[in-house]
Amino acid sequence: MFHQGDLFDHIKQAPRAVAPPAVALPDLVERVSQVSKRPRYVLLILNLIAKAAGENGSLGPYVRSEGDQVPVRDWLCQALAPLANRDCRRAAMIAAVRSQLMARADSSENAGDLAQQQDEEIEARILRSGRTNVSRAVSDLVRAGLLHRHYQGYRVDHHNRGAQREAVYTITADVRLALAGGY
Repeated sequence: MFHQGDLFDHIKQAPRAVAPPAVALPDLVERVSQVSKRPRYVLLILNLIAKAAGENGSLGPYVRSEGDQVPVRDWLCQALAPLANRDCRRAAMIAAVRSQLMARADSSENAGDLAQQQDEEIEARILRSGRTNVSRAVSDLVRAGLLHRHYQGYRVDHHNRGAQREAVYTITADVRLALAGGY
């Protein structure tokens, strides 16, 4: 009926939302290399998470491993532990553990018990350092925007971060597509 041209003509239409461009594998490598000092290790972690994640892209808080439920960080650590078998720091740590336990050992101890103690201490140290490495790598992935991390478990909102909570990692949809498609 009545149209006042100068009142309505200057209103611009809102731009339509444009879908973000799909992420390709080289883009992932570039983003990881910008935020991480160890991009190969971080990409291995990202690939393991992507392969083991469910349909929603989420992995954790526990992963079934050899018929047992294992926390996701421990599972990642165990999966990547063989990478450091030939590392000189791993060999030095094993030698240090053996010498420490031999120095503390009594002459009455059984050689089998001593070897078992050594193996248990070595595994505990490998797990402790591996969990730290996995946490650093996941923090790099979170900084790169490729992964989301949250925690589940008892007392989730507790001020003490270690209150029996376990990490859950969720990869973004773009990352899943990039890793599934290759290039």
